[in-house]
Amino acid sequence: MSPSPNSECILIVDDEPANLRLLDKMLHGQGYQNLVMVEDPREVLDRYREMRPALILLDINMPHLDGYQVMEQLKALNDPLLPPIVILTAQHGKDYLLRALAAGARDFIGKPFDRNELLMRVRNLLDAHLAHRMVHNQKTVLEDMVRARTEELRRTRLQVVQRLGMAAEYRDEETGNHILRMSHTCALLARAIGWSEAGCDLILNASPMHDIGKIGIPDAIMLKPGKFEPHEWEIMKTHAAIGGKLLEGDDSALMRMAREIAFTHHEKWDGSGYPNGLAGEAIPQAGRIAALADVFDALTSVRPYKQAWTVEAAVECITENSGKHFDPGLVEVFLRELPGIEEIRERFAEPGESA
Repeated sequence: MSPSPNSECILIVDDEPANLRLLDKMLHGQGYQNLVMVEDPREVLDRYREMRPALILLDINMPHLDGYQVMEQLKALNDPLLPPIVILTAQHGKDYLLRALAAGARDFIGKPFDRNELLMRVRNLLDAHLAHRMVHNQKTVLEDMVRARTEELRRTRLQVVQRLGMAAEYRDEETGNHILRMSHTCALLARAIGWSEAGCDLILNASPMHDIGKIGIPDAIMLKPGKFEPHEWEIMKTHAAIGGKLLEGDDSALMRMAREIAFTHHEKWDGSGYPNGLAGEAIPQAGRIAALADVFDALTSVRPYKQAWTVEAAVECITENSGKHFDPGLVEVFLRELPGIEEIRERFAEPGESA
């Protein structure tokens, strides 16, 4: 229900008590009950913040602060719903009135006051302000609804991404905790090398898709308990290209990074990786980060075909492969951030296991 203009607060500022009494009588007689009278213009800001009026009637010629200075103070508040200001004045010169308009006034009421003119201007400006406030409130509500819906869609999309990543890991007899450890390690390393928070959030949520291409590997190879034959290994290696293909065609930042990681996390710094034999900085940084995080967690995790390596043994292997498999600069960062990476291992340890 729309509020009644008669219930709205009107702030009246005039250093002449007689004028305040007259305005109070005229407006009360028309049913306006919420009137705030201010004789000292230095009190206007405090009363404004306290009452949040819907209309201000403001004298210009006052001691201490004139009406122009009061309007400057109000304007400096940057209130998106600053109420209309009506100047109370006995001056009618053009320059005088233009200056008041430039300072923020919306209308004028001449002294001595004409009752009908006063009431008409007050009612019209109150109606206009209430309509403006209603539109502003509706806009705020709609913006909140859009924001909430956007966040809901973002969370849903991330859930889909994570669950697809988990599906790929389960085909490899790994667990969802692997992708949690791997993705949080990716975000930690990205942050440590200076990525923005937005970038760290992207890699956190894109990296779970790194092995999505395993969905396209035949069960006879994917679930084979023993060592791969050379031709089987060549088929297994195609999962990187399959992952890149599965994730292409979406121009969102999340899916672009997911595709980049899926396609390049098996490339090696020395160019001996796959699928394209990229070397050095030709490998996207997100792929280099994912490679390091993925290998470390794979080494330190139990698999049906191996026991978990100790952290010390895994760190030694990574150090030995710095400049070969891994970006040497990233390895330095990895070693420096190892306490945080071990904390991630503990936080997302497998059920019943201790990291």
